[in-house]
Amino acid sequence: MTETELPSQRALFDIPDDVAYFNCAYNSPLLNAARDRLLAGAVSKSHPWERTAASFFEDADSLRRLASEVLGGDADGYAIVPAASYGCSAAARAIEPTLSRGDKIVVMDEEFPSNYLPWERSARERGAEIVTVPTPADGDWTKPFLARIEPGVKVVAAGHCHWTNGAFVDLVALGKACRAVGASLVLDLTQSLGAMPFDIAAVQPDFVYAAGYKWLLCPYGFGLMYVAPAWRGARPLEESWLKRENAENFAGLVKYAPNYAPGARRFDVGETVVPTVLPGAIAALEQLKAWRVPAIAASLAQINARIADALERHGFSLPPQHLRSPHMFGAQIPGHYHGNLVAELAKQRIYVSQRGNAVRFAPHLHVSEVDLARLEAALAALLR
Repeated sequence: MTETELPSQRALFDIPDDVAYFNCAYNSPLLNAARDRLLAGAVSKSHPWERTAASFFEDADSLRRLASEVLGGDADGYAIVPAASYGCSAAARAIEPTLSRGDKIVVMDEEFPSNYLPWERSARERGAEIVTVPTPADGDWTKPFLARIEPGVKVVAAGHCHWTNGAFVDLVALGKACRAVGASLVLDLTQSLGAMPFDIAAVQPDFVYAAGYKWLLCPYGFGLMYVAPAWRGARPLEESWLKRENAENFAGLVKYAPNYAPGARRFDVGETVVPTVLPGAIAALEQLKAWRVPAIAASLAQINARIADALERHGFSLPPQHLRSPHMFGAQIPGHYHGNLVAELAKQRIYVSQRGNAVRFAPHLHVSEVDLARLEAALAALLR
């Protein structure tokens, strides 16, 4: 084990010994610490008299600070959102007035709906055109993306990897290409943020958003959105009283504040006061901070390298390692196997998923030596 790799962290999760879970790209297990804070938050709703005006803002601002420390960027640049679809819709709402007839919006082939449907709506409203980057035969998404970022492109919607199979995208290169033609770079990092290093300063995105229930290890209903300084004055998706100046003065709420709170707070979802969600997200980001994202990525890369070796021995086809992300990857099932691999593994309480034509492996730090041995033995039996 190198200095940057972490041992199995299974004790921090509630995962039975007979469960081998390699499916965090679908839904991550909740940390025990996050579960405990969620339960405490639910209990706190029984005593609403104990909540003060400050309680409506403290958790959200703690999360902004933690997000900055764990993921980069300034704390004021983060908004609290409930889902990736909310983040994408907020970004599209902000950018839409700048679009004109004939402008182009570039998206990935087989993109997740949350990072496509809002752009389809904006294109329809403004007469813009959706340009789809086709799936590359060699698995290298960066080259065809760059080939389509040309004058007339106003938005590039991408991810750090393709959600179906973890195929890597060079976001530094995309950011540079976008700046060269004056295009906005909008990133859905749901399938990478928290498990794969991301350099905001190097990429210079306009908007970033991610649902929290995957690689951020957060509860359902929590997500993060980062807004570049140039867009922090744009119109938000909703008009929340909590995101206006002097909102903490409850006695003065009938005097409607004309100015927004600073930074990206205007993009927050209205219910950032929920004591049953945010405490669990705080616990998750605190743990990510303790582990450090580069160490998480290095550790998951080692786990996945072992899985990939086993798959190749059993005839699976994998993309080259330099085109795979460290935390998740997809593999093509051997042609001689005609069963339902996902279902057969699930019968043995070994969990993976299939997206598109790829079986997807997405472990986290809960994976143990026993899990890896069980997976390889099951593959050997099913594919003999």
